[in-house]
Amino acid sequence: MTKTIFITGAGSGLAKGTALGLAKKGHRVIAPVETAPQVTSLMEAAEAENVKLEIFKMDIKNPQDLAQMYDYDFDIFVANAAVNEGGPLGEVPMMNFRELFEVNVFSTLETAQIAARKFVENGKGKIIFLSSMAGIMSTPYVGPYTATKHTIEAIAKTMRKELEGFGVQVATINPGAFATGFNDRSAEAKWKWYDEKIHFTKKEDMEEADQALEDQYDPKDMIDKMVEIIPQDHHKFRTAYPPETEKQMKEEEQMHWDLEI
Repeated sequence: MTKTIFITGAGSGLAKGTALGLAKKGHRVIAPVETAPQVTSLMEAAEAENVKLEIFKMDIKNPQDLAQMYDYDFDIFVANAAVNEGGPLGEVPMMNFRELFEVNVFSTLETAQIAARKFVENGKGKIIFLSSMAGIMSTPYVGPYTATKHTIEAIAKTMRKELEGFGVQVATINPGAFATGFNDRSAEAKWKWYDEKIHFTKKEDMEEADQALEDQYDPKDMIDKMVEIIPQDHHKFRTAYPPETEKQMKEEEQMHWDLEI
């Protein structure tokens, strides 16, 4: 059965591929993007793939942009739009930290609230939060992003309970490390403010941690998984992928129950 799917932040990364993939499967896809240039880019990608997407600029931090959500009816809402920045939590500039929460938590919840009101009124619908392996795991120097995704996990788990009685489903999708450029941009961002003359965090420790980015997964596999899961009427509350990432997430959760300091 074809669905109408609204997916934020569709201008790049996993969401861009997923929007195109869902459209190929015959679903109606509403695909807002953050910036005006991304509108053109996504339109060209859709034309190249011979699919139709409904594309417009919607920066989720902009109240005027956000109001456009009220103009659409949809069956599934995918809260995907997010930004990423790394750095040591003991020294990250609070302005940078607040900006991540502004986008990944506050504005994201605002979009989910709009979707929730629509779905409650209709008596059905599904909200999917694009979380991350970072929603469960914690990695040194990825703390700012990790903190936002841990918050998204709490929001999703709570809303699942609160909206269930209204016929509204809530779930998360938790990708591992995929080579979309999103993680690489995050790792690069901290070097804009970090100064080894004044910060106590060791530069070589952060550089060593960044080397993990050399071994990322092919985005196509995650896109295929998202295209499979998003339209389904029933699936797990949390979809972590690939399987080795799910295993790592479960092992880390268990480890913290036994960890001593």
